[in-house]
Amino acid sequence: MAKINILLVDDEEEFVTTLAERMQLRSLPSRYAFNGDQAMQMVAASPPDVMILDLKMPGVDGLEVLRRVKKKYPRVEVIILTGHGAEKDEDEARRLGAFEYLKKPVDIDELTQHIKMAYQHKVSMGY
Repeated sequence: MAKINILLVDDEEEFVTTLAERMQLRSLPSRYAFNGDQAMQMVAASPPDVMILDLKMPGVDGLEVLRRVKKKYPRVEVIILTGHGAEKDEDEARRLGAFEYLKKPVDIDELTQHIKMAYQHKVSMGY
Protein backbone atom coordinates (compact mmCIF):
# COMPACT_ATOMS: atom_id res chain seq x y z
CA MET A 1 0.00 0.00 0.00
CA ALA A 2 1.18 3.52 -0.76
CA LYS A 3 2.27 5.77 2.07
CA ILE A 4 -0.85 7.42 3.47
CA ASN A 5 -0.52 11.05 4.53
CA ILE A 6 -2.38 11.20 7.88
CA LEU A 7 -3.18 14.19 10.08
CA LEU A 8 -4.40 13.63 13.66
CA VAL A 9 -6.27 16.54 15.27
CA ASP A 10 -7.12 16.49 18.98
CA ASP A 11 -6.66 18.98 21.82
CA GLU A 12 -5.69 16.16 24.23
CA GLU A 13 -1.94 16.28 23.59
CA GLU A 14 -1.08 13.05 25.41
CA PHE A 15 -3.80 11.16 23.52
CA VAL A 16 -2.75 12.43 20.10
CA THR A 17 0.99 11.86 20.61
CA THR A 18 0.36 8.33 21.92
CA LEU A 19 -1.96 7.64 18.99
CA ALA A 20 0.72 8.90 16.58
CA GLU A 21 3.26 6.52 18.17
CA ARG A 22 0.86 3.58 17.89
CA MET A 23 0.16 4.44 14.25
CA GLN A 24 3.91 4.61 13.54
CA LEU A 25 4.27 1.06 14.92
CA ARG A 26 1.73 -0.01 12.28
CA SER A 27 3.74 1.71 9.51
CA LEU A 28 1.25 4.60 9.38
CA PRO A 29 3.31 7.69 10.23
CA SER A 30 1.24 10.77 10.93
CA ARG A 31 1.44 14.45 11.70
CA TYR A 32 -0.69 16.02 14.41
CA ALA A 33 -2.28 19.27 15.44
CA PHE A 34 -3.65 20.24 18.85
CA ASN A 35 -6.41 22.61 17.70
CA GLY A 36 -8.54 23.57 14.74
CA ASP A 37 -6.50 26.60 13.69
CA GLN A 38 -3.27 24.60 13.69
CA ALA A 39 -5.01 21.82 11.74
CA MET A 40 -6.20 24.26 9.06
CA GLN A 41 -2.68 25.69 8.69
CA MET A 42 -1.26 22.17 8.29
CA VAL A 43 -3.93 21.21 5.74
CA ALA A 44 -3.23 24.38 3.74
CA ALA A 45 0.52 23.64 3.74
CA SER A 46 0.12 19.97 2.80
CA PRO A 47 -3.37 18.44 2.54
CA PRO A 48 -3.48 14.97 4.11
CA ASP A 49 -5.08 11.94 2.50
CA VAL A 50 -6.91 11.15 5.74
CA MET A 51 -7.62 13.34 8.77
CA ILE A 52 -8.59 11.92 12.17
CA LEU A 53 -10.55 14.72 13.81
CA ASP A 54 -11.85 15.29 17.34
CA LEU A 55 -15.13 17.20 17.68
CA LYS A 56 -14.78 19.04 20.98
CA MET A 57 -11.83 21.42 20.91
CA PRO A 58 -11.43 24.96 22.21
CA GLY A 59 -11.64 27.66 19.56
CA VAL A 60 -12.45 26.17 16.16
CA ASP A 61 -14.28 22.90 16.90
CA GLY A 62 -14.17 19.71 14.87
CA LEU A 63 -17.39 20.29 12.95
CA GLU A 64 -16.15 23.69 11.79
CA VAL A 65 -12.78 22.19 10.77
CA LEU A 66 -14.68 19.47 8.87
CA ARG A 67 -16.87 22.10 7.17
CA ARG A 68 -13.85 24.18 6.08
CA VAL A 69 -11.72 21.21 4.99
CA LYS A 70 -14.46 19.61 2.88
CA LYS A 71 -15.28 22.95 1.25
CA LYS A 72 -11.70 23.84 0.34
CA TYR A 73 -10.10 20.36 0.14
CA PRO A 74 -12.91 17.95 -0.80
CA ARG A 75 -10.45 15.13 -1.51
CA VAL A 76 -9.37 14.91 2.14
CA GLU A 77 -11.16 12.00 3.81
CA VAL A 78 -12.13 12.87 7.39
CA ILE A 79 -12.74 10.35 10.18
CA ILE A 80 -14.34 11.83 13.28
CA LEU A 81 -12.98 10.33 16.51
CA THR A 82 -14.71 11.73 19.58
CA GLY A 83 -15.43 10.93 23.18
CA HIS A 84 -18.31 13.40 23.41
CA GLY A 85 -20.39 12.93 20.29
CA ALA A 86 -24.16 12.98 20.28
CA GLU A 87 -26.40 11.59 17.55
CA LYS A 88 -27.01 15.08 16.15
CA ASP A 89 -23.22 15.60 15.92
CA GLU A 90 -22.87 12.34 14.00
CA ASP A 91 -25.71 13.31 11.64
CA GLU A 92 -24.15 16.74 11.04
CA ALA A 93 -20.65 15.27 10.53
CA ARG A 94 -21.95 12.79 7.95
CA ARG A 95 -23.94 15.55 6.22
CA LEU A 96 -20.75 17.61 5.99
CA GLY A 97 -18.94 14.70 4.36
CA ALA A 98 -17.19 12.77 7.13
CA PHE A 99 -16.05 9.36 5.89
CA GLU A 100 -16.64 7.71 9.27
CA TYR A 101 -17.71 8.60 12.80
CA LEU A 102 -16.02 6.68 15.63
CA LYS A 103 -16.26 7.00 19.40
CA LYS A 104 -13.38 6.93 21.89
CA PRO A 105 -11.98 4.71 23.09
CA VAL A 106 -11.41 3.06 19.73
CA ASP A 107 -9.46 -0.10 19.06
CA ILE A 108 -6.26 0.90 17.23
CA ASP A 109 -6.66 -1.92 14.72
CA GLU A 110 -10.24 -0.84 14.00
CA LEU A 111 -9.02 2.73 13.48
CA THR A 112 -6.24 1.65 11.12
CA GLN A 113 -8.78 -0.36 9.10
CA HIS A 114 -10.98 2.73 8.75
CA ILE A 115 -7.94 4.81 7.70
CA LYS A 116 -7.08 2.26 5.02
CA MET A 117 -10.71 2.14 3.84
CA ALA A 118 -10.84 5.95 3.67
CA TYR A 119 -7.61 5.98 1.66
CA GLN A 120 -8.89 3.28 -0.69
CA HIS A 121 -12.09 5.29 -1.16
CA LYS A 122 -10.05 8.37 -2.05
CA VAL A 123 -7.95 6.35 -4.54
CA SER A 124 -11.02 4.71 -6.07
CA MET A 125 -12.53 8.16 -6.63
CA GLY A 126 -9.51 9.01 -8.75
CA TYR A 127 -7.95 11.45 -6.30
